Amino acid sequence: MNELKTDLKSLHEATLNNLKSSKANNTLRAYKSDFKDFGTFCAKHGLNSLPSEPKTVSIYLTHLSKNTKVSTLRRRLVSISMVHKLKGHYLDMKHPIIVENLMGIKRLKGSIQKGKKPILINHLTSIINVIDEQKIEEIKKSRDKAIILVGFGGGFRRTELISIDHEDLEFVPEGLKISIRRSKTDQFGEGMIKGLPYFTNENYCPVANLKNWLQISEIKSGPIFRRFSKGSSLTENRLTDQSVVLLIKEYLKLAGIENKNFAGHSLRSGFATVAAESGADERSIMAMTGHKTTQMVRRYIKEANIFKNNALNKIKI
Repeated sequence: MNELKTDLKSLHEATLNNLKSSKANNTLRAYKSDFKDFGTFCAKHGLNSLPSEPKTVSIYLTHLSKNTKVSTLRRRLVSISMVHKLKGHYLDMKHPIIVENLMGIKRLKGSIQKGKKPILINHLTSIINVIDEQKIEEIKKSRDKAIILVGFGGGFRRTELISIDHEDLEFVPEGLKISIRRSKTDQFGEGMIKGLPYFTNENYCPVANLKNWLQISEIKSGPIFRRFSKGSSLTENRLTDQSVVLLIKEYLKLAGIENKNFAGHSLRSGFATVAAESGADERSIMAMTGHKTTQMVRRYIKEANIFKNNALNKIKI
């Protein structure tokens, strides 16, 4: 009997681990953060957060809607629903009081999504030029140029970019192959390979700049993008994804470009937008960025062609 109880206990613990592993750590943290806000709201108004009920969730949405985007409201709904499921509680998220309320909020607010600005070619060249102009150590210049150019050239999410190890690289005559072991849309670790060809202009070439960085840094294994300690000594520590955001904003500012509406995602969206402007089709863009659906890629293409396919071009005045 004791053995049976021990087996059931171990199976129960393994099951809990499986449930946790079904979601990425970042996703679980987001659920926890969102639900904490919901719990605070409920506690303040004497409502139950777990288990909760559709009416309470709907009131919470109305509370948030004054200063919150519709996309954020949807994310909060997912978080509340997932926490209930993980805790073994049922909550009808398709109840009319939730669905109809969300539709009403969407109609009143509108649901247009204003994303961060993409890094376009003029931004990219300005950033690289201003890095070259800085009076800092060559090793730091080399690292920062490689980060920006590889991030743009591969259409990387910033978490993918800082996760690249030396073992993921393969230099070939055509350019560089980078193995991505796991990404936001590849939670089961099937992986993908991105190919970066050589550019004609070496100063803006991701492959040439990465080669230069690896040579200067003498990195032979482990993370390729690492932190510096005081005194510009290279450490073994991997850069954080937030570091990429700060680098982009810093160099945009130094280049005299307003940096408020740029972020880490700007490298990825910039690649997709520039590729679309250059005539690349959605399939080839998706092959590089790793998008699983065409919705976002088509949005990039639409924005890239807003002047190219503009009806006003046919009007002669």
